[in-house]
Amino acid sequence: MTKRIEAVNDFVVKFANVNGSGSASANELFAKSFLRMGIPVSPRNIFPSNIQGLPTWYEVRITERGWLGRRGGVDLMVAMNPQTWDQDIAEIEPGGYVFYDDTRPLPASRFRPDVNVIGMPLTEICNTNYVDARERQLFKNIIYVGALAALLGIEPEVVAELIGEQYKGKEKLLMPNVKAFHMGYDYARERLKDALGLKVKRCDAVGDSIFIDGNAAAALGCVYGGATVCAWYPITPSSSLAEAFQRYCSKLRINEGGKQNFAIVQAEDELASIGMVVGAGWNGARAFTATSGPGVSLMTEFIGLAYFAEIPATIINVQRGGPSTGMPTRTQQADVLACAYASHGDTKHVLLFPEDPKECFEFAAQALDLADRLQTPVFVMTDLDIGMNQRLCKPLEWDDARTYDRGKVMNHEELEAGKDFGRYLDVDGDGIPYRTYPGTHPRRGAYFTRGTTKDRYARYSEAGPDYVDNMRRLQKKFETAKSLVPKPLLDASDKPGRFGAIYYGSTSPAMHEALEALAAMGISINALRVRAFPFQDEIADFVASHSKVFVIEQNRDAQLKTLLVNDAGINPANLISVLHYDGTPITARFITSEIAQITRSLNVRPIKKDKAA
Repeated sequence: MTKRIEAVNDFVVKFANVNGSGSASANELFAKSFLRMGIPVSPRNIFPSNIQGLPTWYEVRITERGWLGRRGGVDLMVAMNPQTWDQDIAEIEPGGYVFYDDTRPLPASRFRPDVNVIGMPLTEICNTNYVDARERQLFKNIIYVGALAALLGIEPEVVAELIGEQYKGKEKLLMPNVKAFHMGYDYARERLKDALGLKVKRCDAVGDSIFIDGNAAAALGCVYGGATVCAWYPITPSSSLAEAFQRYCSKLRINEGGKQNFAIVQAEDELASIGMVVGAGWNGARAFTATSGPGVSLMTEFIGLAYFAEIPATIINVQRGGPSTGMPTRTQQADVLACAYASHGDTKHVLLFPEDPKECFEFAAQALDLADRLQTPVFVMTDLDIGMNQRLCKPLEWDDARTYDRGKVMNHEELEAGKDFGRYLDVDGDGIPYRTYPGTHPRRGAYFTRGTTKDRYARYSEAGPDYVDNMRRLQKKFETAKSLVPKPLLDASDKPGRFGAIYYGSTSPAMHEALEALAAMGISINALRVRAFPFQDEIADFVASHSKVFVIEQNRDAQLKTLLVNDAGINPANLISVLHYDGTPITARFITSEIAQITRSLNVRPIKKDKAA
């Protein structure tokens, strides 16, 4: 028998449930209990994309060190789904544990010899105490949470407090849930003593961090960033972002007379939704849509119009697995190229890459500023892992003195004074022209908005020089964007090293952990987190200062690497791709293993052949 895993405040628990069984709220209750004890957690919900009854998982990493990336491997499997038993057992680390309902005990052949088994007759307990079939199912979840609390050492008062908050105003549900919790807690404390080598101990490692998902944070960022229009079409994993925006607006965008200062439209499809956003932007409103990869594909017609007609639009792309329908409930970073070059012809778009909910909040607000300033579509490139999973992050901050950057807008007074207005005239040399809001002046400042070619004064033109002039100005504007978008952040190694690493977005927490693990192995890596496209000069300089640079991505085709080569002019021979794209969040173990293996091969020098041979 393998020695059992013993750990305090550092382990992974995974729940294997059936979709629609009511387990989600119980599992979330379990995760939040650690936070109340001052212990950081990183939970992830893995759910099916189609029908009730299919497998669903909920993974909770308990980590006093504050590592928020997915670790990989499972120390305790709470196996509540017979359909996935074999794969769930296979995922447990040697010396780990499986907790299961042994009302009908399974034979030894269904277990691994290096896994410790903890059985509890959950069904029998429920059948004894409840008559209603639905109650038996729902309370089973709370009972196993109670049992786990006793086994792990979670303070029961903490869970009782959380239950009280969850069912506030629903007193009929409060006491039955508390009773079910204690039913499981008392059983495990009395009959399963010392069955589990994993324990928790109260500490103070959470600090002032908040617990929020990226979609909710981005929605709040849109509110604070001045968005008054949201047009969207439901698509996993972005739907909850628009729904959160609705909730926040209903509280924060109501004037003293009770009037709503916002418009939210669920359109008939994705193309209609981006069309509404473009129309609102043309009229001077701050507008956005939330979507995912297939939605972006369907929006490209209007995205191209907004680029060429130079109309502000913000698109929050919560990426999922592709192509086509792909994996609707799995995460990837697979839309980078699609969004960078969305539409046909020579088109380039600004992309922002947030790493966590805090940056989802900040970048959503910043995207609205950038869209106005640059008069162009701006993409916020989040993903399912950030968007739909609650994560610890620093508190969201907003400076009430901050003013919105509306960019170059010619007003009535300037037009009345006879100031020259050319809608596509580059006055300041930065590629950004002046625009007017509709109705600014009764005689001046009007122009015809079209997707076809035009001259500097918005007059229709098919003359080659006019087209070239316009396209060169658009490229100049894209160059200007380099100074406006978030700069890359350097994480320098304590020791000099010839290797570098570039990463972005939700890869960040796993990357931080991997860097520490690699350093412990004697592998020094300087890391650079890219936060935006277009790329600043610092990125090319970083690559040039290292013999080889790893580019860590969650897609098959090395999409960021492609952008670095195509747009930053970086020699592809200097870049080494580290790619993860099975739909699960990338892990520190994966990054560490890949980089360690590659660096070992790069450090091997071939033996010179004997000249005499």
